[in-house]
Amino acid sequence: MMAGIKINTATKVTPQCYAYTLPGYPDLDGWTKIGFTERDVETRIAEQTHTAGVKHKTWWHFQASYMTEPYGTFTDKDFHAYLKKLGIPRQEGKEWFQIDPNTARDDFIDFTQNHGIAQEDDSDAVIPYMLRDEQNQAVSNAYDYFTTHEKGEYLWNCKPRFGKTLSAYDLCMRLGAKNVLIVTNRPAIANSWYQDYETFFGPQSGYLFVSSVDGIKGRKYVLSRQDYLDKLVGTDAGKLKGCIEFVSLQDLKGSIYFGGRYDKLSEISAEKGLTWDILIIDEAHEGVDTYKTDTAFNHINRKYTLHLSGTPFKALANDKFADDAIYNWTYADEQKKKRDWDDSSEIENPYENLPRLSLFTYQMSDIIRDKVREGIELADNDVEEYAFDLNEFFKTNESGKFVHDADVDKFLDALTTQERFPFSTPELRDELKHTFWILNRVASAKALAKKLELHPVFKDYEIILAAGDGKLDDDDENEKSFDRVTKAIKTYDKTITLSVGQLTTGVTIPEWTAVLMLSNMASPALYMQAAFRAQNPCLFHDKQGNSYRKKNAYVFDFDPARTLTIFEKFANDLIPETSGDKGDFDQRKQHVRELLNFFPVYGEDDQGSMVELDAESVLTIPRHIHAKEVVDRGFMSNFLFANISGIFGAPKEIVDLINGMQAIEQPSKLPDVGVDENTAGDLHLNEDGDVEIPKEQTIGLAKDLFGEKAYSDVDEQLKQTVSDIAEEHAKHPDPKKDELASLREKFSKPIADTLMETARQQYGKDLKKSTQNQLERKIQETTDTVVNREYGDYTIRDNQLVKERDDKIAEAQQNGASMVEITHLDDEYAKRRAQGYQQMVENIHKKLNGEETVKKAAETIVETVETEKMNAEKDSIEGSVRDHLRGFSRTIPAFLMAYGDENTTLANFDSLVPADVFWEVTVNPQNGVDVTIDQFRMLRDGGDYQATDESGNSVTKHFDGHLFDEVVFNDAVQEFMKKRRDLSDYFSGRHDDDIFTYIPPQRTNQIFTPRRVVKDMVDMLEKENPGCFDDPDATFADLYMKSGMYITEIVTRLYQSSRMKALFPDDTERLNHIFAKQVYGCAPTEIIYRICLRYILGFGDEISIKQNNIRLCDTLEYAKNGTLEEELRKLFNLN
Repeated sequence: MMAGIKINTATKVTPQCYAYTLPGYPDLDGWTKIGFTERDVETRIAEQTHTAGVKHKTWWHFQASYMTEPYGTFTDKDFHAYLKKLGIPRQEGKEWFQIDPNTARDDFIDFTQNHGIAQEDDSDAVIPYMLRDEQNQAVSNAYDYFTTHEKGEYLWNCKPRFGKTLSAYDLCMRLGAKNVLIVTNRPAIANSWYQDYETFFGPQSGYLFVSSVDGIKGRKYVLSRQDYLDKLVGTDAGKLKGCIEFVSLQDLKGSIYFGGRYDKLSEISAEKGLTWDILIIDEAHEGVDTYKTDTAFNHINRKYTLHLSGTPFKALANDKFADDAIYNWTYADEQKKKRDWDDSSEIENPYENLPRLSLFTYQMSDIIRDKVREGIELADNDVEEYAFDLNEFFKTNESGKFVHDADVDKFLDALTTQERFPFSTPELRDELKHTFWILNRVASAKALAKKLELHPVFKDYEIILAAGDGKLDDDDENEKSFDRVTKAIKTYDKTITLSVGQLTTGVTIPEWTAVLMLSNMASPALYMQAAFRAQNPCLFHDKQGNSYRKKNAYVFDFDPARTLTIFEKFANDLIPETSGDKGDFDQRKQHVRELLNFFPVYGEDDQGSMVELDAESVLTIPRHIHAKEVVDRGFMSNFLFANISGIFGAPKEIVDLINGMQAIEQPSKLPDVGVDENTAGDLHLNEDGDVEIPKEQTIGLAKDLFGEKAYSDVDEQLKQTVSDIAEEHAKHPDPKKDELASLREKFSKPIADTLMETARQQYGKDLKKSTQNQLERKIQETTDTVVNREYGDYTIRDNQLVKERDDKIAEAQQNGASMVEITHLDDEYAKRRAQGYQQMVENIHKKLNGEETVKKAAETIVETVETEKMNAEKDSIEGSVRDHLRGFSRTIPAFLMAYGDENTTLANFDSLVPADVFWEVTVNPQNGVDVTIDQFRMLRDGGDYQATDESGNSVTKHFDGHLFDEVVFNDAVQEFMKKRRDLSDYFSGRHDDDIFTYIPPQRTNQIFTPRRVVKDMVDMLEKENPGCFDDPDATFADLYMKSGMYITEIVTRLYQSSRMKALFPDDTERLNHIFAKQVYGCAPTEIIYRICLRYILGFGDEISIKQNNIRLCDTLEYAKNGTLEEELRKLFNLN
């Protein structure tokens, strides 16, 4: 029985503040330490005082929660700020206050009731701060970058809870910035920016906080822009250092200076405003890819730009930022700090509340094994190799039902019934009350939602479908989904949120405790970004008022090979020496081991129980999984092969050898692989073996294929487009709702249509439909960039003209102007707006021509299609090589059955088999070509060989070899040997299959008879000879054995016979009698003899067979010349 999994999401805690003194410590006489913990107070105090060598006195500890509305919890920092407002002295950088502990207790009780609002003037009540080491490093790195890069842009790519706001403020101070602009795509985080300003800086820092964002407008130190300007000329102007202005991206885009219609935020614009010392863009990975955002940022003058992102992946940013322009702070960094925090520090561990992630990865083998088995005939019957794919598993048909509907039902039942799965018991369901499930398609999410609502267990969960298209700029949809999730969590005890990309970034749902990955995400960045949705800290409260802290969060995944590969990349890709597949196995393993300390991974063992994996397992399990499939497919799986692209640098002898390998059952000879010394050059392969079309060839081909005519056709059509747009605008000058989309379409169409039509004519079938779509999207993106920029600038100018017109007309009306004058004014502005529109359209035309956009688009088409053609040819050659190699690899199971053991590896495989047997088994009966052991070694190890250079001189070259994946090969051997052991007791009747299920036929005359046929024939034998298996004197012979299966079936019948059991009650005695006196077999070749012997006598170690009658003898020749009986008598000593 497999063990169930253990899940523990939360721990009961008591958030409380405490006060103690150190009476025997003269320097602290009159001072009281005031701290905070969620653990046992005495334990926490002891951690701080055990090094002091004196006893402490605990004066009080109270729950850290407000006693008046709005209720909630707080920490010591909030209370410290209150004490500062009351003027209580504090030791710098420490939590010791010059206050009597009893007075502090009274102040604490006041604080829980008044929420820290003091009666006294508390304008200078800021708390001194000290950056943590990693925060200081981030600030120093950004400072150094900015001071050496004019208009520098820097990225803090840091996980949430890093403390980016305080660090950003500190950077501004160090830079001596006078004008600081903070823009966020998420107005909800305005409060944290203001809170850190009030707590650590305040007006006395010399910086004033300016904002009109709803969440903080009206707070004590928040000024309007006018308030700030008034202060600039007021009596305290000399004390001012500058301003921190906080705006939302939504407000910014609504401003008339940034593309909107409202006259606000002029001070920010390049046109009327300042040159900002620093622009800080919070949550940089959200929203900034929309044209409106780009337009807005293009119209802000600034010296430096700091981007803040909560997604800890360099991969998301490395297109825009150089390595030295990024500071990374990852999950592993955070958890390492959490583990290594000095508990004797006065400060409570700031990372303590950040949950630890665990990953459980499951194989879907129970559901898909039948499909995998279908792949065993891969080489000979063009059966496509089956590989499990989550996106395929959850695919739907046109009616919205799952294609694999019954399998999805099995999956949901497994989740809720099998002990190793996360929803299998009521206790586990109570731990995972709110979870986040990610799928690939909206249709799949909808179909799954319907199933969950009908499921016997999941019907008790509120199902929230948050399945939009996941676009980052789809803010409204994301916000609606967020609201629905938070509302459902407040209303229902258990929820499941189904998403297709939505809510995977930029939102915090603290109550989520697990993420289920039901999508085949291949990007480590996107995968981990989604996984971290469950890692947000959360303090739960039950109905009795108890508090629980989320300590652990979970990721459940159902594709181990993909998942563990991603985990390994996550562990290594942010570290320079191992990023991008650099570093050796041991280095990469060490980084995985370090990450496993904070992010344990559990996978299934051979019994199906979930066990914690070590670093070696994480790195090798994907190949172990492949090894199982190699065995299931009779060693004819592509997973067995590696470095196939090495064939392009192989000597002629190796190519000829591979050409000679043929799949046995092929009705016709496999074609040659088509490789010679020129192939690599013809395919334009670079040093890494990848297709790389030379730039000059791309330019030349584009010129030949498209020519000046195509370019002039595009130009004529673009001119016509400009004319049509101008004519249309003259008739209908008011902007349409979809005006930008219309312009994008109109300008991309002439380029895309003309170039793609030419490409279709030139390339024909080589231009696939998917490639056409991809190229059209690329052309669209290229033209969109130009159109967006120009249209954005035009919108700003046009909106300003509209406002100017309205103001002028209002002024004219106020001054009593005539209708004629007002109409003239209106016409004048209409004319100016029309000119502005025409100028925008002409600018687009000029840029599309001036930047050689059309020629570049043509070159992109050529490069893409030519690369695809070369890749298709390369893939075809590599596929052909694999097809030929399968002609050899199919012999491996036979060798293993005859000669292999648990110590067999790729490295010693060649030493197991006698050279003549190796030849006999690998020789191709169609052409007489064999694989010698030395040739096998060359395929496996590579080696030097002699070749002739262009001058006819002999030169030594090297072939890399390594055409077999060593880890997969060795694991497949172990898996095969395990199957051989498991299936060895053939007379027990417990197995439906046998080891020959996994050994492909070796020659046309060596086809293994299927077990069911063997059983049928032995049944017929018994029917014709009733009681033959009850007779201890009956004899049976198979005189031309292929596998020994007939003999084993006869042994089984004799062994299980009731009469034989009565005559020979002892199992060992009965079997020894059967083998010595009743069964006889002849095998025609050495390898078949060894296979049969191992199969027939390999049923276990418990019983020793002293004598058998299995012999190596090709009886066919004796039968032909009529001497068979005489020869058999000699062979079996029957005279």
